[in-house]
Amino acid sequence: MTDPKDALALHTAMTRIRRFEERCVELYSAGDIRGFMHLCIGEEAVAVGVTAALGADDAVVSTYREHGHALARGIPMEALFAEMFGRTTGCSGGRGGSMHLFDAARRFYGGNAIVAGGIPLAVGLALADSYTARPQVTACLFGDGAFAEGEFHESLNLAALWGLPVVLCCENNRYAMGTSLARSHAQTDLALRAASYGVRSWAVDGMDAPAVRDAVRLAVDTARAGGGPCFLELRTYRFRAHSMYDADRYRERSEIAGWQEHDPLGALVADLDPDDVAAAEAAIAEEIDAAVAAAQAAPREPVADLTRHVLAER
Repeated sequence: MTDPKDALALHTAMTRIRRFEERCVELYSAGDIRGFMHLCIGEEAVAVGVTAALGADDAVVSTYREHGHALARGIPMEALFAEMFGRTTGCSGGRGGSMHLFDAARRFYGGNAIVAGGIPLAVGLALADSYTARPQVTACLFGDGAFAEGEFHESLNLAALWGLPVVLCCENNRYAMGTSLARSHAQTDLALRAASYGVRSWAVDGMDAPAVRDAVRLAVDTARAGGGPCFLELRTYRFRAHSMYDADRYRERSEIAGWQEHDPLGALVADLDPDDVAAAEAAIAEEIDAAVAAAQAAPREPVADLTRHVLAER
């Protein structure tokens, strides 16, 4: 049993992510959000558990399914909505959109649209920390599809070879876009494969927020103490399609329903006071309404700034 106060905090953080994304679906359908958008509904325990185990000075590198990671890391909701509306007050100045959320002040380095593209970046950040003897750790989140990319294997090899303070968090939701892991990989035990590089690796129930947090905390403590990189296979499931353009015809409805029985939000409700849950829901709804209104009222980037940021400014 989880401590009720702790359970409420985790449940509220996950609910905040889910309600945010549900509103994103409405706004996308209305044409207020454009481009690609990937939702993490069902995977909230990973976002909340990983970020809860990190210090404010640690770095986070994320993938393109990063709304939950960004919210859990503390990026204001208004800045996230503004980013997806293409407004100048967005966390990336309105130029990145859903897949490129960024906040240097909070050491949140993406939002990367390329599969496995954030892993070399995370290893580079960890190398810089190691080289300058800083005590920070970098946590890198990516999907199971990254195992098919060379960047993953090259980066993991170097991280292990140099003993870098990086925690590699694989959100294994069993599908790389529309292809199941079982149809594309001969060995589906990802922790076992990562361990072949000499990296401490283990699998975790990614639908269990306290379990994710405790596992990441152990990995972070190991890396910070000079124990080198760790790899965590966080076994989870997305309840929605790969993206807003995905017809999701590659999964049986019964499979989705089976995983929904292990909803990470529902797993904690038994420990909570219903009045506390209702109060949290009301506060989240109010926060979302205010954030959407403020983001929609924010200015768009002027045409005169079209070529800014193409080259470094002095």
